[in-house]
Amino acid sequence: MEVLRLAFVSPEINPNNRKAKSIPFFNPFDKYGRVYFFSWLGFMVAFLSWYAFPPLLTDTIKQDLKMTQVDIANSNIVALLATFLVRFVAGPLCDRFGPRLVFVGLLIGGSIPTAMAGLVTTPSGLIALRFFVGILGATFVPCQVWCTGFFDKNIVGTANALAAGWGNAGGGITYFVMPAIFDSLVHSQGLSAHKAWRVAYIVPFVLINVIALAMLFTCEDTPTGKWSERQIWMKEEHTTGSENVIDLDTQSPDGPSGSPSVMNVPTDIEKKGAQTPVTIDREAQTGQVDFYNREVVVAPTFKEALGVIFSLSTMAVALPYACSFGTELALDSILGSYYTDNFPNLGQTRSGQWAAMFGLLNVVFRPAGGLVADFLYKRTNSIWAKKIWLVSLSIIMGAFLLAIGLTDPKSQSTMFGLAAGLAFFTEAANGANFAVVPHVHPFANGIVSGAVGGMGNFGGIIFAIVFRYNGTNYARGMWIIGVISLGVNLSMSWVRPMPRSEMP
Repeated sequence: MEVLRLAFVSPEINPNNRKAKSIPFFNPFDKYGRVYFFSWLGFMVAFLSWYAFPPLLTDTIKQDLKMTQVDIANSNIVALLATFLVRFVAGPLCDRFGPRLVFVGLLIGGSIPTAMAGLVTTPSGLIALRFFVGILGATFVPCQVWCTGFFDKNIVGTANALAAGWGNAGGGITYFVMPAIFDSLVHSQGLSAHKAWRVAYIVPFVLINVIALAMLFTCEDTPTGKWSERQIWMKEEHTTGSENVIDLDTQSPDGPSGSPSVMNVPTDIEKKGAQTPVTIDREAQTGQVDFYNREVVVAPTFKEALGVIFSLSTMAVALPYACSFGTELALDSILGSYYTDNFPNLGQTRSGQWAAMFGLLNVVFRPAGGLVADFLYKRTNSIWAKKIWLVSLSIIMGAFLLAIGLTDPKSQSTMFGLAAGLAFFTEAANGANFAVVPHVHPFANGIVSGAVGGMGNFGGIIFAIVFRYNGTNYARGMWIIGVISLGVNLSMSWVRPMPRSEMP
């Protein structure tokens, strides 16, 4: 009952950083509730368009454009390539301009090529179009950075996992939505297949723009308002009658350039107060303030950005994510075809519906990964607990890939059962990964999120290439990916989840 109550009421706020300690799922009147709602919904409609082509590529588009298996594989790879590139750019942009504006920009920018699907007449044209539609996949980065900025460490893993999990479900929903829209246009509106699949892509275009505009006009950048005011909470007076506050323009001796430090500057925070009531802890000490200094996102220099991206701690979450999310992306593209190949009686629609289940399980499985990670963190107060959970999930994921690839099930019950098990460990690993990410270089959360998210797409590209060069031998592609995943995760299992220099 307590969990249900918290889903409707305004959350308790950490007075030190203005972040929520619970998630108001069903409270759109609270700014924390609105940000959470649009985080997952924006990513979901982006995913819906990003993966709107594979459900119809199995048969309809393939025949209409006379595409070969290599053409289809190339289009899947190109769709991931654009996302890989844009995610690395989106991270620093989030740190500089704020995740909300970056989110809106990516949604609108990616919706334009989606609406242009009707102009495609050749396989090369579709491949080029899917490259630009791939911009939408980068919305994952502002989705995670935005949630991290609004939810406290005790709940941020769950918030990130829920938002990403519900958003990723768009990859499964599209296997139901796009064929349904296509069938409706053919059977109810009397359009030919040649016209119907082109008209169908107007639907995600409209949805994306409606969500983007609602996000732009109803949400805030940060708990304190504008992105330029994101550090205003640091100007809090921490002792009654004192003027010990934070000067945002002074560099911390221990942090990166631009990090705030403690100075004696008077200020009036009340006029910038948060919408949700905040209880101020007047006994907070300077050491505690210094700890929260590390959470202030700063605009990094190019050198600092490179240092963050290539640090061992960042790689320790980026490479496992390349395996887990990369696996998910690659399977979203081929699973329908794999099912059709092993079970020809299913046909395009039914095989697509079974393939959709893999993505739809994100609604439960990815949040479960983040939820368990947060639970372990609360019980142990150790980031290593999250790390061990992540490594365990990733290794078992690799084992499931080997099981499917080496047995190549011809029984539907066996295949779908193994696919469901693979979905749990793959998607839970994704959620657990982004429960660790907020702890890694928190002053550059956008850069870390962008690097990790980008590596997820890089993994998708590599694994899509594996499937491309194995043709219709999907089973061999599965076990090859399983071997890669096991090797990468075991090699990264020993790395400290948070740099020693940034430990509180």
